[in-house]
Amino acid sequence: MEMTTILGLLIGIGGILFGNIIEGGHLGSLVQGAAAIIVFSGTIGAVILSSKKRDLMLGLKMAREVFSEVDEKKQRVILDEILESARIARKESILAIEAKIGGMSDHFLKNVLQSVVDGVDPQIIRSIYEKQIDLEEEKLNAGAKVWMDAGGFAPTVGIIGAVLGLIHVMGNLSDTSKLGAGIAVAFVATIYGVASSNLIFIPIANKLKKRVQDEIRIREMTLEGGLAILSGLTPSLIDLKLQSFLESEEKK
Repeated sequence: MEMTTILGLLIGIGGILFGNIIEGGHLGSLVQGAAAIIVFSGTIGAVILSSKKRDLMLGLKMAREVFSEVDEKKQRVILDEILESARIARKESILAIEAKIGGMSDHFLKNVLQSVVDGVDPQIIRSIYEKQIDLEEEKLNAGAKVWMDAGGFAPTVGIIGAVLGLIHVMGNLSDTSKLGAGIAVAFVATIYGVASSNLIFIPIANKLKKRVQDEIRIREMTLEGGLAILSGLTPSLIDLKLQSFLESEEKK
């Protein structure tokens, strides 16, 4: 479980609710079914309308990653596998790497090293896999954008809910018993829209973008490592070259 996600939600939402209580408010006053239906159904509808089905499904799938721990050892493991392949290539030959490819941890690393073993021209390898990296980054960012779109739509839909509530109030000025409910829906709808946008949707999108950046950096490191092996660099030089792709904690 990713504790920063849980902690962020608890502090963000909990702090607002606690502040409301301190000011003398009641939690029940923030629970408005009509406002929730207006804001969240409107936001969901707008997101569905503006996104492709593939992006929607990917965005939902990626959202689970926000609550799961990052595999901080993945990049280090891949680097170690690249360096081990470099040692094999230097002691024996590049062809000797092929026997180790099947047991490696990353599918992209397997593909790159297989191209290296097959003796594909370095420029062709770079062209092929850089294109794959670009397409994968575009695909993953489209999934993250689903949540950023939700963060953009929610406040506006909240305002729509507020306007609808005020229209209800203006239409029932003669019946004072209905004024309170209409005003409550108006203000609570705005709270739902703004709060869900800034405390849930946009933070999720930003965290997913960071995950995408980390994944792309790993793939770029993998490609550079494979090309370094093909060029005949020593394991120590490859290690030095690829250290720039590691974050400071991973370097340590």
